[in-house]
This record gives sequence, C-alpha cells and structure tokens, in this order.
Amino acid sequence: MGSDPISVHALINAPGLKGKTVTSLSRDGLEDFVMSKNLKTQELEEPFFLLDLGTLVSLMNKWTRSLPSIQPFYAVKCNPNPAFLSALAALGASFDCASKAEIEAILALRVSADRIVFANTCKANAHIRYAASVGVNLATFDSIEEVEKIGRWHPKCALLLRIKPLLDDGVARLPLGAKFGALPEEVVPLLQAARAARLYVAGVSFHVGSVVLDSTAYRGAIAAARAVFDTATELGMAKMNILDIGGGFTAGSQFDETAAIIKAAVNTYFDSELPGLRVIAEPGRFFAETSFTLAANIIGKRVRGTLREYWINDGIYGSMNCIIHHNAPLTAIPFARTSNSVNPTCREAQTYISTVFGPTCDPLDTVLRECQLPEMQVNDLLVFPNMGAYTAASGSSFNGFKTSAIATHLVITPAIAN
Repeated sequence: MGSDPISVHALINAPGLKGKTVTSLSRDGLEDFVMSKNLKTQELEEPFFLLDLGTLVSLMNKWTRSLPSIQPFYAVKCNPNPAFLSALAALGASFDCASKAEIEAILALRVSADRIVFANTCKANAHIRYAASVGVNLATFDSIEEVEKIGRWHPKCALLLRIKPLLDDGVARLPLGAKFGALPEEVVPLLQAARAARLYVAGVSFHVGSVVLDSTAYRGAIAAARAVFDTATELGMAKMNILDIGGGFTAGSQFDETAAIIKAAVNTYFDSELPGLRVIAEPGRFFAETSFTLAANIIGKRVRGTLREYWINDGIYGSMNCIIHHNAPLTAIPFARTSNSVNPTCREAQTYISTVFGPTCDPLDTVLRECQLPEMQVNDLLVFPNMGAYTAASGSSFNGFKTSAIATHLVITPAIAN
C-alpha cells in the first residue's frame, strides 16, 4: 500500500522532527540520494545514516495488523536516535526505558509517564528516585534486593516480576537468561517479599532473547507466566493484569509465524483473564533494524595481488560493533560515487576478493573478510542496509572516532505492505 498521509504528516510535525529536512525518495531511491549533488563534500567524507520514516510507518502497520491487542513498548536501548524516538512516539508507541537518561529522553518528547515501563531489573537508587519524581510507576524486578530498594524509594510503583524462560539456550542469537529473570523456585519468595513491602505486583514479564530463532519459545514462556499468575492467586495477592512478552522480534518473514504463536498461546493460557488482561511487548530490533542504512566513506586502499583491502571510516568500535556483540551479518552495497559516475553501482563489473577494515589501529577492527567487491577507490562509498539495531547506540570513541558524531539524514520512501 502507499504511504498513509496522516501518519507521514504526524511524523514530520512531531516534536524532534518538526522543521527538519526530510527527503522523499522512491522505493529504490538510495542510489539517487547518495549520488545527489545536494550532499556536500564534507558530508560524504564522514559516515552518515539514513533514517527511512516510510519503512518505520510500514513496520508499525505490520505490528498493529499482526498483533493488534499487544501494545509495543519500544526498547530505547536498541537505538535512541532522537528523531527515531520522536517518530515512534508520534505513531503511538510506548517505551521500555532502562535508565534515568532514557526516561528523560522520552519525557522530553512530551510522552506521558504512563507510556513508560522501567524495564531494568537492577536499578540505581538515584534512578528509582527519579522515576518516582516523574511518575514512572511500572518497573520490573527479579530479586528481593530490588524489592527492598523500590519499596524504600518508590512505594507507589507497580511491579512486573521478570522470569527466566525455561528454554533459553539455542532459541535466540543472544540469550539473556544468564543475567535476567527469576528461576521457578524463586517466584514464591519474590512474590512474598513484594507483598511484605506492600508493593503491587501487576504482572509478569519475560524476554526469550535477542533475535529469536525458535518462535515456539514464546509459547513456553507464556505458559510459565500463567503459572506465576496462578501462584499469586494461591498466595492471596491482588489480581495481576499485565503480561509483558518482552522482545526478540525481527521484521522478516518469521514475524507472522511468531505473531500467530503468541496470539494462540495468550488465548490458550490466559483465556480466563481476557479481555481484562493488558498484554505489552518490548520490541527494539523489529522497528529499528531495517529503518536505518549506514553509508561509509572509503578512506584507504591497498592491493596485494588479487586481494583488495579497503579502510572505511566506521568500524566495530563504532556502528559495526553489532558484528561482535550480536553476530550481525553485514552486507555492503558499493557506490563508486567518485571513480565511476557512468556506472556508480558497478552493475556487472568484475569483482575481487576483498577485505574491509574499520578506521582504528586495532586489527580486530575488521568489518568484512573475503567478500566480493568491484574495484573501488578512495572516496567511494560502501552502503550497509539494516543498520539500526544495537549499532550507533553501542559505539564508542575509541581512537578518537566518535560514533555519537555520525549524522543522520531523514528520508521517506513509500510505506509498503509487509
């Protein structure tokens, strides 16, 4: 389908976006943008992101169509780009925040505090006090010590007991259970501690891991959450009404299968709680990954026989840390912007075995090995799609290359049916 004009209008006039330059592109308009004469030389000499608001609209449409009764609380840690957060807020998303700074960023967008869940199971006292002062009244926990802190500093806070999914290893690219989540034998003591502290446990949360490989993991986790609801009832505690199914979602073809499994599991295990049950989720990658594209400038080259070696001005200490932390597969699209104006996309050009290094002095800073690329020259571009999830958010300033300084250009391509 085409772009929804109401959604696009809401985005470009949202706090954080109003007054900013937004370029309209065709669905295949990437080449036109990177070849545009409007880009200044100094802009091309530095890495830059493209944030496609049209893609974001498509993803929100896909979420609301597939999981209409589940409110997305976007995980800010995945990508806290201010324009991106503003667009999500305008589209009606709520937010999963893990720190005072993330809460501040969301409140600055005029988002009400009741659209925030403080979803970090171990919070600093100062951050708990801040949440209390601004009315963020829903938070996760998985330890008695956290109950004690929240009871002291934020006694009006409702709680979500985060549990560890029973199936953890092998169901996601990055399992989280080693650090987060209560074990089954810890549930009763934790619920009793919360009741003793006079804190309301509003529900249960879980996270089956980042980049879920086996969608059936959601079914088992939802069943485990049902057991906690029943345990709270047996203990005579106030009725729970929130189920937080966490994150792990990707926007690819697997999403439809995942959505079907989740809906079926909720209907199976929580049928008696409907329609009073509030189901929320904490997607990050789902919205962020495909909304961003990264363009990097080739700043160096070396030829050794048939091997071509290139240096670009972003790497694993910057936006491409996702290679190390999330085993993310990267794809480079060559744009011979400087060296081949006749055929900048190098279509049907001969390719060579190539290595692509990042800009720092660490040999670990290697972006691609033994990939096939056409002959490129210094000042040409390598463009990397799907670079919005845990990229710039996790970058550093190692060797003086500041990830936080990478510019973001706003574009809109037509929203499509996913």
